[in-house]
Amino acid sequence: MKTNRQSDGFPVLMTEQELIEFLRIPAVSKADDYTNVVANLKRMRDLPCIHICRQPLYPRAAILHWIYKQTQKEVNL
Repeated sequence: MKTNRQSDGFPVLMTEQELIEFLRIPAVSKADDYTNVVANLKRMRDLPCIHICRQPLYPRAAILHWIYKQTQKEVNL
């Protein structure tokens, strides 16, 4: 049986909770509600997201590319 999980345990399409864990938001944020952090990243930093059945899902490959682009912006400042 084929699984959609990568070797690090995160699926190809992550839920918001999986994304929060993937980005390690609890370790770096003092926010009470981590979903607000994700909402701000979507609004202010163009965090990639798709909707399936009205549920937000976050493609792992797109998130990794987004992280790379965000890192390049920081380096070029």
